[in-house]
Amino acid sequence: MRIGEIAALVGVTPRAVRHYHRLGLLPEPGRRANGYREYGIRDAVLLARIRRLAELGLGLDEVGDVLAGDEGRELVDVLEELDADLARQERVVRERRARLAELLAQARSGRLPADGPVSPELAEWLTELGAPGHPGMAAGSPTAAWDREMLTLLDTMVPEAERARMVELLRATAGDAAALYARLDALADAAPDDPRVAETAEALAGIIPAGMAVEVPNDGFADVLFADLAPAQTAAVRQALRLAAERAA
Repeated sequence: MRIGEIAALVGVTPRAVRHYHRLGLLPEPGRRANGYREYGIRDAVLLARIRRLAELGLGLDEVGDVLAGDEGRELVDVLEELDADLARQERVVRERRARLAELLAQARSGRLPADGPVSPELAEWLTELGAPGHPGMAAGSPTAAWDREMLTLLDTMVPEAERARMVELLRATAGDAAALYARLDALADAAPDDPRVAETAEALAGIIPAGMAVEVPNDGFADVLFADLAPAQTAAVRQALRLAAERAA
């Protein structure tokens, strides 16, 4: 095979193949009489291995380290590992297509919430929550809008098997939600040491399901999580999560 042929076979560009040669990841093959590189099956297997490792998020230096550990392995072992990688990739594609099918069904029936693509369980709950007169409805509440965004984020983090339980817990506490949104909204201009912070935290902790009671560390994720909240609101939510986590322990 020539460079264009092996590149097309493996799914990379000839430029990438030359780059791997320069880095020493892919040894230079023998050349024909006319000077063109001549690649074989082992070259294709190695090139596919480089591509897969890179797709898994390894830097090219790390790829080199992995390949060095492959030296002496039988070709059949490497081929079997590549086959297993492809099987995992196929499963991921099937799962994504199944998820997409759910979203398409929601969109075609008008049930896809404005918050964006979410699981069917949360989509149903958000639709209910947005209905006029719902006990958890808090139209115009900034913290209610923030809470919907957090639920959408949480939906991506909760295992699929636990999503139905999460929504069940949310439904059970919906009657107290509107009042708590109002209390959090009232803290927008308050100081973090305002007495209402502790009172609001205590009330909020009382309705946080045990499975959602986790203390948020001070890191980049927390910065994103609380970016739209005022300092006193952030303090109340943090205290509530801490209290709920302590009680769930």
